[in-house]
Amino acid sequence: MNSIKFKLTVLNFLQFFVFGAWLLSFGKYMGATLHFTGGQIGSIFATLGLASLIMPGIMGIIADKWSPNKLFALSHIAGAVLLYYMAQQSDYDSLFLFTLLYLMLYMPTIGLDSTISYCILEKNDMDVVKTFPPIRVWGTIGFIIATWITDYFGWGMNINQFYFAAAISLVLGLYTFVLPDCSVEKTAKKKSLVEAFGLDAFKLFGQYKMAIFFIFAMLLGAALQITNMWGEAFLHDFGANPIFKDAVIVKYNGFVMSLSQISETAFILTIPFFLKRFGIKKVMLMSMLAWFFRFGLFGIGSPVGLGAVAIILSMIVYGMAFDFFNISGSLFVEQETNKKIRGSAQGLFIMMTNGFGAVIGAKASGFVIDLFTKDGVKDWQNIWFTFAAYALVIAILFAILFKYKHNPEKIKDIRH
Repeated sequence: MNSIKFKLTVLNFLQFFVFGAWLLSFGKYMGATLHFTGGQIGSIFATLGLASLIMPGIMGIIADKWSPNKLFALSHIAGAVLLYYMAQQSDYDSLFLFTLLYLMLYMPTIGLDSTISYCILEKNDMDVVKTFPPIRVWGTIGFIIATWITDYFGWGMNINQFYFAAAISLVLGLYTFVLPDCSVEKTAKKKSLVEAFGLDAFKLFGQYKMAIFFIFAMLLGAALQITNMWGEAFLHDFGANPIFKDAVIVKYNGFVMSLSQISETAFILTIPFFLKRFGIKKVMLMSMLAWFFRFGLFGIGSPVGLGAVAIILSMIVYGMAFDFFNISGSLFVEQETNKKIRGSAQGLFIMMTNGFGAVIGAKASGFVIDLFTKDGVKDWQNIWFTFAAYALVIAILFAILFKYKHNPEKIKDIRH
């Protein structure tokens, strides 16, 4: 691996390592350590969606006028400070505020990470389509390893997860200054506010097919948020039962949850075959049914015996649930929208999933958790069956309402 590829691999590894150090264990920490209600936890997780709605557009404008590298670096340095202060908060209002402030800096860096990577690869005459995916996959690996470390040392139940993430965020911010600069040339076209926020793509809602697609993208975004919020908390709660407290799935619930990301790295390789063979509508339906099985298997799962098999199978189907939706959805947007608004249409796709979808998923799931919680004890089986029913209803409605005829010749190869 040459030096440019290695530097970008480190960049992507650390970018998602920071997130993996605390995201999956955050819900468990708030519930078991801070004793927040499901509604409070849902509201705090909704800050991820709020940050995705507000900040990427604003940061994009700043990056265009200044430097993506410097903005990325300073965001992570300031983010390290906010992670430190997140560790100091134990009341709901304060933690909500600092989580929102942190995510307002972190969420835009996901896009800036790609911007910097594309820029540096192009400046070094490398094929972005061929070269970037093998670099980006190290981001997922970084997320997995960070989750394992947090889980192994038991930091998911205390504030050490935030100190850990803050240290890596600071390292990443400083590391970015050694990368080649990607300041936008003065002659480059500047985005308007409307373009930066993807608002020019909202006219796509005037097309029945696209309107239905974006609505269901939002609903699937809610399903992803449910997994991020409650997965580790669910496995951790089995520990209250003496029969299960020493089970591997309970003691190393963070490691078990990371199997979902490992599955993700495997399923992404199958996308070209399924997309070419079955078409976008069927692939999206596979994703929705995978979400149904993801939640349903959690509902019948337990840390031992066949219940443990159900939990592991749930981790495996996550790869299909996540990848088949995100990749096929992005490709659908690319192929079905006018070239002039393709970029803003992709921005709208992200806004509907990581923005509106995340907010809906966080708030609604918090309500469901509280509905099935009595005297501080959660009825996880009915909780997961409710989420599974939600995913199944989405699949049925999508199959009926989304009209799309598959044309194999229209599907472009996805190269890795």
